[in-house]
Amino acid sequence: MLTLYGVPGWGSAISEVMLTMAEMPYHFVDVDGFDSPGPQHDVLEQINPLCQVPTLRLGDGTIMTESAAIALMILDERPDLAPLPGSPQRALFQRLLIWIVANVYPTFTYADYPQRFAPDAPEQLQNSCIAFRKTLYQWLDRQLVGPYALGDNVTLIDAYVVVMRTWGPRAVWFAEHTPRLSAIADRVAQLPALQKVLGDNGILTAQNAN
Repeated sequence: MLTLYGVPGWGSAISEVMLTMAEMPYHFVDVDGFDSPGPQHDVLEQINPLCQVPTLRLGDGTIMTESAAIALMILDERPDLAPLPGSPQRALFQRLLIWIVANVYPTFTYADYPQRFAPDAPEQLQNSCIAFRKTLYQWLDRQLVGPYALGDNVTLIDAYVVVMRTWGPRAVWFAEHTPRLSAIADRVAQLPALQKVLGDNGILTAQNAN
């Protein structure tokens, strides 16, 4: 049995959605509060010294981190959750999978904890990161195809879209400035197989938040 350490609604939600798409059973361990000193931090640090979510323990005890790496692991079991090798959509899938974690994720790291990285000007760093993130989402919106992220079939990229749409700058901003991304997220959120995992992570209630 897979064991996923995470926090509802955080980055681990993406891995939860991906595992659910792939019909791969897992046990979820809520480590809310892991980013501050305390018991949850200690639990997570024992298996992942970087203390980050998602952290996934495989059945043989191997530890997997990084949502993109988890996505690649899932594709070993469910290759149908990515476009066919050799297709233009496959190249875009590979590009976006890495692009999201390399470009969008860092804006949360710095904006959520600006005092760690710019103690003399935390507000300036936070504002700059949020503004830059908006430009990244607008670029991403232009890459997406519809009705799902890469066309007619659901892929693991859709797990990122449906979860990240509920993060800052929130769903109302996405609807106005990235309409394609927003429409895709709406469609993914309606998939019957994802209702429980999206509900458990607050995605369904957050999709209309300011």
